[in-house]
Amino acid sequence: MALTPETLPRHELNGLPVRVVDSDDADRVGIEGRVVLETTKTLSIEVRNEGESRVLTVPKSGSVFEFAITDEAAGDEKSPGTASKLAETQPADDSADCAGEDVAYVTVDGSRLLSRPARRTETKGDSPWQ
Repeated sequence: MALTPETLPRHELNGLPVRVVDSDDADRVGIEGRVVLETTKTLSIEVRNEGESRVLTVPKSGSVFEFAITDEAAGDEKSPGTASKLAETQPADDSADCAGEDVAYVTVDGSRLLSRPARRTETKGDSPWQ
C-alpha cells in the first residue's frame, strides 16, 4: 500500500519527520525531529539541536502531529487526506530534514494512532485498520 495522506496512519511511522503542532501540554508544541520509536501510546522523537541529539517521548493522546512525506509518496494533489495549513511555516534552508525534496505535510490527530503499530498496519482478519 502506498504512503499517502489518507493512509499515513496505517503505515509504520518510524523514520518519518514529525512536528507536534498541538498538545494538551503547551511545552510539547513545536517539538520536531524524526520518529525513532513508536509504541501503543507514544511517539519517541529524536530532536537535533546545535549538533546534539536527544529523544523526547510525546503521548499520542491529546497531541496533533504533522508528518512530512515526499510528493512522490503522497501521490497526486487530488489524494484525500488532511493537508496541513502549517506547511508554509516550514524552514526553507538546507538544514531541514527534507530540504531539496518536494514535501507534503499531513496533520494527524494522535488519537487516530492509538494502537500497536503492528496491529494498525494489519491487512488480514477483522482489523479495523484495513
